[in-house]
Formats: sequence, structure tokens, C-alpha cells
Amino acid sequence: MSNNKAVEILRAHGIHPSVQRIAIMDYLLSHQTHPTAEDVYTALCDRIPTLSRTTIYNTLRLFAETGAARLLTIDEKKICFDGILEPHAHFMCKRCGRMIDVEIPSDLISYLPQQADFKVEESHIYYKGLCKQCAADEELR
Repeated sequence: MSNNKAVEILRAHGIHPSVQRIAIMDYLLSHQTHPTAEDVYTALCDRIPTLSRTTIYNTLRLFAETGAARLLTIDEKKICFDGILEPHAHFMCKRCGRMIDVEIPSDLISYLPQQADFKVEESHIYYKGLCKQCAADEELR
């Protein structure tokens, strides 16, 4: 992923593209693993020695608040972040903890009851179970 895409997303969401913010957004875009703030820090701290955990946490929170990234709370024990903003669902393996993007039909994305008198600003669809590998491992037991 190029830094240009990261800068474009930051500017589109009214965020000044500093070196740290570009690096963090670029990481989210190029590592679709739904990282935690700690994951992002660990990945970038050697490359940007002046980067602090506080900067990572504050930047990811800023991204989530402005809509530049999604804050995922599928796992009650940790908060993850997603740089993919197109509508999609998430699946989390209850054994290995891996999170996987799942396509959802477009009619489900826009579904609301006819009488709904509210404006939806975001929605989250989560699935939990066993990924293919963990399910196969369980069958071997």
C-alpha cells in the first residue's frame, strides 16, 4: 500500500497527515489483520523511534472518531482497528482469535424496518465460531 492512499484518507476525514499518522494509517491499510493499538506500536516502533504508545492510542482513537478507521469490539478483551471502510462483516475465531473480513449482501447493509425514525451512522455485524483451520483441528481430536 502506498503512503498516497493513507494521505488521501486522512485528508478526506479532516486529519492533518503527519509522519506518524501516515505511518499508522498505511499500516492499517496494508495489514488487514485488524490490529490492536499494541500491534501497531510493535510493528512501527523500530521504524519510527520517536513514536510512543500514547501517540498510537490517541491517533487510532482520532481515526475512529472521524470515521477514517473502524473501532472493532467483537472481542470483549481487546479493541481492534480496521482501515477498510467499505461495508463488511467480521468473523472471529473463538479458539485462535483470528479476525476475518466477511462480505455481506448490499440489501443487508441498507436494511432498516420501514417505520424506523432514526438515522444510522454506523453498524457492525459480527460472527463468532471456529475458523476452518481450528474446526479441522477439533475434528482430529
